[in-house]
Amino acid sequence: MTREAGLRADLVEAGRVLAHLGFLPATDGNLSVRLDARRLLVTPAGVRKGTLQPDALCLVDLDGGLLTGSAQPSSELRMHLEVYQRRPDVHAVVHAHPPTATGFAVAGVAIDQAELAETIVTLGPVPVVPYGTPSTEAVADQLRPFLQAHDGLLLANHGALTLGPTLWRAVHRMEALEHAARVSLVARQLGGARRLDAAEVARLEQMRPPRDPGTAHEFS
Repeated sequence: MTREAGLRADLVEAGRVLAHLGFLPATDGNLSVRLDARRLLVTPAGVRKGTLQPDALCLVDLDGGLLTGSAQPSSELRMHLEVYQRRPDVHAVVHAHPPTATGFAVAGVAIDQAELAETIVTLGPVPVVPYGTPSTEAVADQLRPFLQAHDGLLLANHGALTLGPTLWRAVHRMEALEHAARVSLVARQLGGARRLDAAEVARLEQMRPPRDPGTAHEFS
C-alpha cells in the first residue's frame, strides 16, 4: 500500500470514528492530513464523514488548488491551509462539533483551567477563538494569533479544532477535548473544580511530547 492509499484509508476511518462518537452530525466537520511538503488530503464538502470512501477525498496543494478528486474540497479548506502554512510540525487537522465542547465555544468559556491531569498532558489549555463566519477568510484571520501556542481550539459559536503530528493524535485530542469539557461541566454543576497547583502543572507539562522550540502552554 502506498503512503497516499494508507492516509486515505486512515482519513475514512477517522471520519467513521468521530461520526460514531457524535462529533460530526449530518454533514458537519472536516478533516485533513498532510501528504507531503506541498499536498494535502481533505474531506469533500457536503458529505457525511461517517460514510466516506477513500476515492471521495480531495487532493489539494497548499494554495488550495484541487489536484485530484471529483468533488469540491471542504468549504473550510482555508482554515486547514492556515494551520499547515504556520505550523510545519502539524500533519493533521480535525474540525468537529463535539456537543459539550461546542457548548463551551458557544458560551465563550475556555477550557484553560488546571483541573484535569490528562488534559494537561494530552492537550494543553484550549482558548476560545473569536467568531469568524464559517467558510470565509475571517476564520483563518481569527485563528492566526492562537496557532503557535495551542493544539486544541474552541471556535466561538462554531465548534472545535485540534491539530496533531499524526491524524490519530489529532483525533485523540478531539476526544480529549470533549472529555475535558464534560468533566468541567459536571464539576461546575457540583460547585466548582479544584485546580491543580502550579508545581504539579509544571510536572505534567514536562510529560507532553515536545514540538516547536519556544512554544509554551500556560494554564490559568
